[in-house]
Amino acid sequence: MSSLWATLLYLRNPYLLADINYAFKSLYVGYRLGQIKRRFYGILDCFLDRVAKHPDKKLFIFEDVSYTYKQADAESNKVARALSAHAQLKPGDTVALFLGNEPLLVWVWLALAKLGCVTALLNYNIRSRSLLHCFSCCGAKILITSPDLREAVEEVLPTLREQGIRVLILGDHLEADGFESLFHKVQEASDQPLSPELRANIHHKSPALYIYTSGTTGLPKAAIITHQRAWSASLAQEMVGVRSDDIFYLYLPLYHTAGFLMGLCGGINKGVTFVLKRKFSVSSFWDDCRKYNITVIQYIGEIMRYLCNMPKKDNDKDHNVRLAFGNGIRTDTWAEFLERFGNIQICECYGATEANIGFINYVGKIGALGRENFLHKISNKYALIRYDTEKEQPFRNAEGFCVEVPKGETGLLVSMIGAATPFVGYANNQQQTERKILKDVFVTGDRYLNSGDLLRIDSEGFVYFQDRTGDTYRWKGENVATTEVADQLLMVEFVEEANVYGVKVPGHEGRIGMAALKLKENMVFDGRAVYQCVKSNLPGYARPRFIRIQDALSVTGTFKHMKVKLAEEGFNPSTIKDPLYFLEDNEGYISMTQEIFDSISEGKVRL
Repeated sequence: MSSLWATLLYLRNPYLLADINYAFKSLYVGYRLGQIKRRFYGILDCFLDRVAKHPDKKLFIFEDVSYTYKQADAESNKVARALSAHAQLKPGDTVALFLGNEPLLVWVWLALAKLGCVTALLNYNIRSRSLLHCFSCCGAKILITSPDLREAVEEVLPTLREQGIRVLILGDHLEADGFESLFHKVQEASDQPLSPELRANIHHKSPALYIYTSGTTGLPKAAIITHQRAWSASLAQEMVGVRSDDIFYLYLPLYHTAGFLMGLCGGINKGVTFVLKRKFSVSSFWDDCRKYNITVIQYIGEIMRYLCNMPKKDNDKDHNVRLAFGNGIRTDTWAEFLERFGNIQICECYGATEANIGFINYVGKIGALGRENFLHKISNKYALIRYDTEKEQPFRNAEGFCVEVPKGETGLLVSMIGAATPFVGYANNQQQTERKILKDVFVTGDRYLNSGDLLRIDSEGFVYFQDRTGDTYRWKGENVATTEVADQLLMVEFVEEANVYGVKVPGHEGRIGMAALKLKENMVFDGRAVYQCVKSNLPGYARPRFIRIQDALSVTGTFKHMKVKLAEEGFNPSTIKDPLYFLEDNEGYISMTQEIFDSISEGKVRL
């Protein structure tokens, strides 16, 4: 009888055990966060506990050199003492790090934490105006960089000097006009522990970091990461099942939330060993996994697709990777990845640097970014509300309140702002902070965070990403989701990557579809084949009218496609040197000429 009841219960909810397991993990994470609030315990304190527990365990393997937890502690002590003596840093000061993925970045971050300072993590790919913008956002008076990035700093050095900014460089014999070398000062410093009194005034609401949004829609914003927020993101590893004996492959950029908080800090909490790489390399990925016995990998954006696009090998399944977690894997890539590389548990996650809510697909449902859970809904009040894409704002009823969409329909994700789910916003940018807050959503006086993401929740409670609000464009009175169009284009045999966006056309309302494509190696564009694909799978209004072929698609440091610049450049062949194609009705994609462009601009061609 008991087995019959168990069978009936399973048929009614096949995910019950996974739901219960996730609920217990949620309770544990809630307990940990509660402890941190009652008696402040930062990630630095956690690191020091790991040093005491297993001092000789490897923390990093970097370019075949190993560093133990004890060595990391000692090196960071030396950096802290050098900074304290040479830079006269005080608790509460902010220091900007312009460093690549290397142990030095971690030593300096730990050093600043030991001094009670706040670290701003600058994207090492930014240059010129963006670099100055990001530096000024955080209010730092000191910039720390490395010899590898010296030229980038030299471009903006005159402006930094005018502003009285000190630039410290972590290299030998690099004293020069505008640069102060820290190398010998660190080498000569003591590695003895620093007094905990230096950080005595820090609490869970104090800023720990500034992490910048990826800038897909403009200049990056400096999100304020409090110690509470840092822990919330770091504890994702508890939820996905990372263990202390895991070997963690850390190749995502450490200037971003995924690599730094969910990767590095989460791994420190678990006490793992990291294989640290300067950057992601598709050609050496699986060789590294085999060489270092990697058990956990992290992904973001298009990384999984890059791996699947590599030529197949007989040893594709010869590795010990058991867990992959991250966000942004496409449904088709997910299935292909599992079939090709073996039975790896994939935990797709959802969240944002500044967000106060996240989801985890803890049952491995292909295509879903997460699953609703009753405990999660109690602690994080959220909703999907109807969104007016024409007005680019949430729909409000006659009473002025937002309307929740029914199950199965697409809506804008909003999450309530409260004591347990705060939204701190962006440094020195109150205007952008306010733009993320929706007021009077369901009742007068309530406040919700606008995620900017359109999601859908099915009847089983699985959550699916549909689009970004800025990525959805409107043409001929219809809303077009860029991801839906991109998914169809990627089905064409010779298309490797697709970036879909809307462009303005003179004399027309809304935006018409355009796609930038990267073709597979040694393959050519076939306009007829693409036309047959979009004609068979997309309604007329959603078919991209223009196609641009690029050798490489522009992405952010976290592999998100950049659309704004492409949309601004439009489809004028006199200014765009890339091959351009125009969808001629019933003919397919033909070469875009100046004559066609002029006819469209003059209204002679009907779109």
